[in-house]
Amino acid sequence: MPSGSNLKTAVIAGTLLLSFAACRHTESIGNKRVSSSQDKPQWMVPDTTELPDNEESRLIKYGRALVVNTSYYFGPKGVIAHKSNGLNCQNCHLSAGSKPFGNNFSLVAVGYPRYKERSGTVETIVKKVEDCFERSLDGQKIDSNSAEMKAFVAYLKWIGKNVKKGTKPAGSGIDEPVFLDRGADTVKGKLVYISKCRRCHGADGQGKLNTAGNAYVYPALWGKHSYNIGASIYRLSKFAGYVRDNMPFGADHKKRQLTDAEAWDVAAFVNSQPRPVKNVSDDWPKLATKPYDYPFGPYADHLFSESQHKYGPFAPVKKYYALLTIKQ
Repeated sequence: MPSGSNLKTAVIAGTLLLSFAACRHTESIGNKRVSSSQDKPQWMVPDTTELPDNEESRLIKYGRALVVNTSYYFGPKGVIAHKSNGLNCQNCHLSAGSKPFGNNFSLVAVGYPRYKERSGTVETIVKKVEDCFERSLDGQKIDSNSAEMKAFVAYLKWIGKNVKKGTKPAGSGIDEPVFLDRGADTVKGKLVYISKCRRCHGADGQGKLNTAGNAYVYPALWGKHSYNIGASIYRLSKFAGYVRDNMPFGADHKKRQLTDAEAWDVAAFVNSQPRPVKNVSDDWPKLATKPYDYPFGPYADHLFSESQHKYGPFAPVKKYYALLTIKQ
């Protein structure tokens, strides 16, 4: 008879198997949702042109400039210091963090400080910026007392000032694509990349630099100048949702150019390519809180392989962890 954690896993697994059997005939429709973004409040993005002429406004505008042109200030040829790989914050947070479903900043002001499961600590906006530098920009964090950090924080607080605490505006974050009844396919994803992404990001995925060579017009998607394995976008659901609602260039959540399947597959292809490594062994200290698509073990379950956690199929994995959270 199993004991301890193995017994708990066995009980949950048995419950899940019954649950899967009961809904097997509907599982192929994935995670289709019936709720609509129309039910959520609309985010009124503030306009920098309406800012008064004072010191606080100048700090906010400087913060926006840092988001848009991060590499100019902190890239390999940065005028302040070399702290990043050459990407801009705006490469992941489109339109200076204001685009619906473009990984925007609408919830930052009201969302921090807060407890984050990834670190197992209470985090501030400063920590969020530091994480972006160390993960998405594969660099080093900047001085937390610097004028630049103060500008980042001022901008992030200002852009989300119209969001009420406890609400989640339509278009915030990244919208999760409908699950497939198979794993994401890197071979199919390569074909999507060739037809939809190569023109801007290059056959080698290294993007395109501007004429000055100090910032990317189109960011590198893999290799030494791309995000590292600790970045949130390295999770397939994040990458797939982001590209489905924003890529190729000119697409948005109302005018998508990728299907859900194409988004999952191209995400699998891009995130299977070589990129910088980061020590993530301390991330998600409570195993039961790891996201269903977190690509690195150990896991709270003994049912799904590391490959399934990375590439899917995700429906049974997500269902397992939802039930595990309820049981605890």
